[in-house]
Amino acid sequence: MTNPPPLADPEAEEGASASEQARAGIRVRLGTLFGRGDPILGVLVVSTFVMTLGRGVFLALTVLYLAVVAGLTPGEIALASSISAVAGIAASYVGGWLADRLSARRLLFVLEALGALALGSYILVNDLVLAIVIGCLAFGFGSAAHSANAAVIARGFVGPARITARAVLRTVTNIGIAIGSGVAALALLIDTPEAYRALLAGAGVVCLVATLPLLRLPARVDPGRGGSAEAAAADALMADVDADADADSDVPPAEAASAKAASTGSGRGRSPWRDPRYLLFVGLASIFGIQFSVFEYAIPLWIEHSTNAPRVMVSVLLILNTAIVTAFTVVLSRGTEDPRRAGRVFGLAGVLMAFACVAYACAAGAPIWVAIVALLIGGAGHAFAEVLSQGAGWGLAFELADPKSAGAYQGLVGMGYGVLSAVGPPLLAITALQLGLVGWILLAAMFLASSFGVLVLGRRAAATLSPAA
Repeated sequence: MTNPPPLADPEAEEGASASEQARAGIRVRLGTLFGRGDPILGVLVVSTFVMTLGRGVFLALTVLYLAVVAGLTPGEIALASSISAVAGIAASYVGGWLADRLSARRLLFVLEALGALALGSYILVNDLVLAIVIGCLAFGFGSAAHSANAAVIARGFVGPARITARAVLRTVTNIGIAIGSGVAALALLIDTPEAYRALLAGAGVVCLVATLPLLRLPARVDPGRGGSAEAAAADALMADVDADADADSDVPPAEAASAKAASTGSGRGRSPWRDPRYLLFVGLASIFGIQFSVFEYAIPLWIEHSTNAPRVMVSVLLILNTAIVTAFTVVLSRGTEDPRRAGRVFGLAGVLMAFACVAYACAAGAPIWVAIVALLIGGAGHAFAEVLSQGAGWGLAFELADPKSAGAYQGLVGMGYGVLSAVGPPLLAITALQLGLVGWILLAAMFLASSFGVLVLGRRAAATLSPAA
C-alpha cells in the first residue's frame, strides 16, 4: 500500500508563485531594456552600448592625452575644443537633412564608422593644427550621426514607443560611458604615453565594431518607405477617412487633407526653419539645456573655488547623477508623447532646476558638512530635472515635427543644443562663478522662464494638434 502524496501547502505555493512572477517581471524589464523582440531597438541598443564603451574611454582620456602626451597648453586645448564644437553644430543639421534624402540606416552606419576612425586618430595628434582637424572630424561625424540616429527613431517608432526608445538608449548610454570611463583609469594608473595611445586606439576599434549591428536595421527607417511606422499609422488614418467619405459625401475636405499630410510615404516635408512653433520650442529647450554646462563646467569650479567641500564631491555628484538618470529615465519619460503632459513635465523640471541652483548657492562659504549636504540636495534635484526635461523634450521634439522631414527637425534640435552648449560656459562664468548667490538666482530664473515657456507651448500644441498626430 503506497503512501498518499503529501498535501500541498497553499502558502508555499503562493510564495513560489509570487517568486516566479517577480523573476518573470525582472526578465521582462531586462528584455525591454535590451530591446528584445524589437528589430530596431535591439540593434540600436547593442550598437549604442558597445559604442559608448569606447566613447567613455575618450571622454576620460582625450583632454589629458592632449595635455600630457601631445604637449598642448590649456589655452590651445580650449581653442581646439571650441572650433570642434562649432563644426559639430553645423554637422547636426546637415546629418538630419541628409537623413531625409538618403538611406538613413546606411548614412548612420557610414557616419558612425567615420566618427570611430576620427576618434582613433587622436593618437596621431602632436600639435594644435592636427588637434583642430581631428577634433572637427570627430565632432562633425558624431553630431551628424546623432541627428541621423534621431531620424531613425522618428521613423521606426510611433507615439509612446519613440519616447521609450530614447529613454532606453539614454539609459544604455549612461551605463556604457560609466564602464568605459572605468576602463580608462588603467591609462591613468600606468601614466605613460604608450598606455594612453593603446587605450585610445583600442577604444577607436571598439567604436568601429559598434557600427556593424547598424547594418541589420530594416529598410522602413529610410525616408519615403511606406512600411515605416509613421507611414503605417498615416495609412490607417487615410483608410478611415476614405471609409467615411464613401459612407458620407459631406466629409470635411480639411480632414482628408490633414490625413494626407500625415503620410510619410511620399513627398517632401516642411522645413523646420519655416515652422515658428518648432523654432520657439528648440530655442526654449536649448536654453534649458545649459543645465548640462552647469554640471560639467560650473559645478567643479564652484566646488573648487567657492566652497569648503572636498574635491571628491565632483565624483560623488557624477555618480549620483548617473545613478538617478539610469534608474529613472525610462519610468519618468512615459506619457510625454502627449504635448500637454510633456509641457507639464518640463515645467516641473524647471522648478527642480531652480531649486538645485539655490541649493548649489547655499554651499558657498558654509561649513564642510553643510556644503556637502547642500551639494547633494542640489545634485539630486538637478539629476531629476535632467531626467524630466529630457523625457518631455523628446516627446515634443517628435510630436511637433513634420514626420516627412523627421531628419531635418531632429537635426535642428541637435543644432540648438550645440549652440547653447558653446554659449553655456561663458554665461556661467559671468553669472554663478563671478556673482555667486545673485548669479545662481539669475540662472534659476532663466531655467524657470524657459521651462514655463515650454509648458505654455505644450498646452497650445495639445489644443491644435489633431488626435492622429
